Amino acid sequence: MKEATTEKLQSMTVTAHLLELRKRIMLIVIGIIVCTVALAPFMQLLFDYLSKPLLSSLPQGTQLLSVSVIAPVMGPLKVLLFCAFCISFPFTLFQIWEFFSPGLYKHEKKVVIPFIISSVFMFVLGIAYCYFIVFGFLFKFIASFSPESISFAPDIDSYISFVLHMFLAFGITFEVPVAVILLSALNVVTPTKLKKFRRYLIVIAFLIAAILTPPDITSQLMLALPIIILYEIGVVISYVLFKKKESIKLTTQVAK
Repeated sequence: MKEATTEKLQSMTVTAHLLELRKRIMLIVIGIIVCTVALAPFMQLLFDYLSKPLLSSLPQGTQLLSVSVIAPVMGPLKVLLFCAFCISFPFTLFQIWEFFSPGLYKHEKKVVIPFIISSVFMFVLGIAYCYFIVFGFLFKFIASFSPESISFAPDIDSYISFVLHMFLAFGITFEVPVAVILLSALNVVTPTKLKKFRRYLIVIAFLIAAILTPPDITSQLMLALPIIILYEIGVVISYVLFKKKESIKLTTQVAK
């Protein structure tokens, strides 16, 4: 079955691969556009909801500033596009899967499908953690250090850019256990190697946190610690999967 699939892929010309890739990219773009149009009536509501963590940390009646002429339009539009991207993310992964699936073995396909589902879940979980936990503490912490002589009211563009940057940072870093489990399931790494890499992971986690978060130890800890914890979860699950595969292999050998 795999040989037939391989021969089919080899028979496809470069042009055919490019046409297939173009088709998938177009479908991804269409998916984002459809979600954008569907969410357009709620653009202002989405922006208000995204502004809530900051405004709730500021004195009553404080509003975001607009230092650019187009900021009142571009701010909500950025939020709209980001939400459309998140909602269409499963569809995007499915299109990527459709492009690569013909070249995968049957057991590899069984690994990829749970990978897609868990990737979406962990990405959303990372954003939720950032919004409800990190922002709830971070903005209050920043506002409490603002001197009375300074009116702390960020402009729309800088705030939205900061929020979306943080969302992407936490969404991507929450994919750590998924990546660890996938590499283990594909036999790229073993639980022993993952355990040995733990000491380097701690350093890498704090380095990533220092680059992606504001220069305060609290927000850096709130990103670095989840990376370390999620890595450990991935190692534990990888160990369980490894033992299960070893058990199946031993049973098969005994049966023979």
